[in-house]
Amino acid sequence: MTKIALVTGANKGIGFETAKKLAQQNIKVLLGARNENEGKRAEETLRSLSLDVTYIKLDVSCSADIENVRNLIENNYGSLDILINNAAVFLDSSWFGNNIETVPIQTLRNTFDINYFGTVELTQSLLPLIKKSKAGRIVNISSVSGSFAAHLDESHWIYTLKPYAYSASKTALNQFTVFLANALRETNIKVNAASPGWVQTSIGSEQAPLTPEEGAKTGVSLALLDEDGPTGTFSQAGEPLPW
Repeated sequence: MTKIALVTGANKGIGFETAKKLAQQNIKVLLGARNENEGKRAEETLRSLSLDVTYIKLDVSCSADIENVRNLIENNYGSLDILINNAAVFLDSSWFGNNIETVPIQTLRNTFDINYFGTVELTQSLLPLIKKSKAGRIVNISSVSGSFAAHLDESHWIYTLKPYAYSASKTALNQFTVFLANALRETNIKVNAASPGWVQTSIGSEQAPLTPEEGAKTGVSLALLDEDGPTGTFSQAGEPLPW
């Protein structure tokens, strides 16, 4: 039976490459994106490669969109096997320096609406469908910027990079990962957080060393874990990261 996956923010960057890699494993992939033109363009591109993908409108900060997606999946597929929570925004003015004293509260609210609250609401809404899967997988695309340990380590490359809104949202996402994995520990669902690394995206900039294709590898590997795979972890390229 064909597995069903939903990737949020699948119209470009890491999300697009994640959707592509999953579809190449003969998985039916739903391309969640809030921009209809970009979402349909991604669908067209991947279908031209003979991949089974379908665009669905999904702004994770919109409860109506979340309800529509849940109903669509339930009515058309009955269950969901893989959820990749990839959609995210970076609204801090810069990666550089520490903006904790000046970051606008509205920037925090807008960042959390998508990077955290929307992700939690979507996941909670889809959990009943994921529980119907024989091997449900939830992957939260996080960032090393959400790691307390990394920000406390003066030798770590991210020590001088402290954009508060983005970093705090990813820290919250990491805790969501831990708590959800704990809540589902007696089920066949595995919940893990992936750091894609510093990737050439609209968030990571063109100066980043990794391509979106390389950045997608960690999330894809966690989505394809077998029954002996871990849950409640935070990793990049197979290596554990400190919380």
